[in-house]
Amino acid sequence: MESFEKLILQFQNYFDLLIEKAPSILVALVVVFILHFLFKAIRTKLVKYTRSKAEDNLLIDFANSIFRFISITILFLLFMSMIGFGNVAGTILGAAGISAFVIGFALKDIGENFLAGIIMAFDRPFRMGDTIETLDIEGVIINLSLRDTHVKTFDGKDVFIPNGQIIKNPLYNFTMDGFIRHSFLIGIDYNSNIEQARKIILESLLNTPGIITKEKPPRTHVKNLNTSTIDVECHFWIDTFDEKYSSLELKSLAQSKVITTLSQAGVSMPADIVELKNYDNELRFKN
Repeated sequence: MESFEKLILQFQNYFDLLIEKAPSILVALVVVFILHFLFKAIRTKLVKYTRSKAEDNLLIDFANSIFRFISITILFLLFMSMIGFGNVAGTILGAAGISAFVIGFALKDIGENFLAGIIMAFDRPFRMGDTIETLDIEGVIINLSLRDTHVKTFDGKDVFIPNGQIIKNPLYNFTMDGFIRHSFLIGIDYNSNIEQARKIILESLLNTPGIITKEKPPRTHVKNLNTSTIDVECHFWIDTFDEKYSSLELKSLAQSKVITTLSQAGVSMPADIVELKNYDNELRFKN
């Protein structure tokens, strides 16, 4: 019975304290809400302005998420200070810092991904829309968060790669400088004029829309001497910033034009020839 009375008395003290702090709490809530919308408006204006000036939105989105977290922390400290619990807020943040350290040590992978995300946001090994390959995953960068990187593969899958895995493994960026090279092989008959065939191939590639002809012109060279064909490897570059042309479509178009042009010029492109030999002289076919 005595314990129950102490509990009732404690609740009474809390209630009296709440009534006493009610004006301060009301004022603090109004101030915090006003500052929240003010911070949000300023952050929105800054993001909109920087998006119009910057070429890459990846760092902007990442910084926006960090600034949002900082503004919430500031508003929390201000609210606790205005209602007279500034020391309590400091204690909470101190405990939160210690807890974050302990939890971060226990869950080091999460901390590793967070730090890797910060490093990639400022180092910027890729931009939104870049085509990359890492860990046998190839696709387009969609977003970078504090924990992972969102990649859209070419077969439509959404892959979320932990930032720590990306920063610890080789990363291939195919579109950072705007140029990407494609190549394919054409098998030419041994009786054909190889140099003439190479000239025909180059002319065909130079006349294919979308293929770069000046900064990085197409090239060909003999690569393999097969049993029945001579393999000529064809290289050409495309501008990845030019949205009029698809990389795969352009490669398909280039191969089709080269094959058609060679056929029209009378250049033979035979299939593999298989030779069968019989070493058994006593073998006879019977009816």
